[in-house]
Amino acid sequence: MSAPALVVPSGFPVFPGTVLAAGSRQPAVSAVQQRLNDLGCGPVSVDGFFGSQTMEAVELFQSRFADPAGHQLEVDGRVGPATWAALFGSVNVPPVTAAPSSLLDAVLKVAATQVGVMENPLGSNRGPEVDQYLRSVGIDPATGSFAWCVAFVYFCFNQACKAMQPSIPNPMVKTAGVLEHWQLAASNPRATRISASEAQNQPSLIQPGAIFVISTGGGHGHSGLIEKVEAGRFTTIEGNTNNNGSREGIGVFRRVGRKISSINVGYVLYS
Repeated sequence: MSAPALVVPSGFPVFPGTVLAAGSRQPAVSAVQQRLNDLGCGPVSVDGFFGSQTMEAVELFQSRFADPAGHQLEVDGRVGPATWAALFGSVNVPPVTAAPSSLLDAVLKVAATQVGVMENPLGSNRGPEVDQYLRSVGIDPATGSFAWCVAFVYFCFNQACKAMQPSIPNPMVKTAGVLEHWQLAASNPRATRISASEAQNQPSLIQPGAIFVISTGGGHGHSGLIEKVEAGRFTTIEGNTNNNGSREGIGVFRRVGRKISSINVGYVLYS
C-alpha cells in the first residue's frame, strides 16, 4: 500500500529555499521539529538545530507519508521541497513558473510550439523538424544518425533570439553534444553552471529556462528545458525523448516526472 499524503491546514511557513539537513541551524528547523512532534514522529527537541535526533524523525516521517501528489518520499533524512510540501502543504512551496529573463521566456514559448513533433519515421532521428534542429547546430542530417536533444534546445534559443526586438546573438554553446555543452558552458560568459549537488542543497537556484544535463554513461547524456519547478519536481520540454524520458526517444514531449535528485550533472542557465 502506498503512503498517504497528509491533509495539511493553513498557516504554516514557506519553504526557505535551502534544504535542511544534518548540521543546519535556523528558525526553519524549529518549525520542522515542532511539526514532527505534532505528527507523532518525535519526540525531538525544538531547538533549531538539525541533529541526529531530528534526522531520524525526518526519516520516520518520510517512510510514513507521501508528497501532496501521492508520490513516495525519498527516505534521506533531509528536508527539501518535496518533504517540506508533505509536512506543511504544497501551498508553502510555491511553484516557480516565471522565467528570469525575456530571452528565456521566449525560448520556452518556442519550445512549447514544438511539443508533439515526432520523428519520421519513428526511431530514425530524422523528420522535417528534426532535420531543422540538427542543421541549426551545423549537422547535415543526411550524413548519419544523430541524437538531437541538445540541437532541439539550441534551435529554440536560435528562434527566440531572432524574434527578439531587436534580434540578439544566441548565447548558447553551438553543439549537439550533451556533455560537450556542459564542458564548454564553463567558459561562456553568458552561461551560469549549477552543479547537481548545488541544486540539491539549494533548489531555489533552478529557474524556468534552465537546461538540465544528465549523464547516462559511456560519454552519453540527455538534456532538456525546465518549464516549471514545483516542490522538487520539474515540468520539462525535451527533444529526442518519449514518455519514459530516455535519451533515444521519438519526439518532443512535455514531461512531469523529473526530480531534482534525478539530475546527476547539473544545469546551465543563460543570460
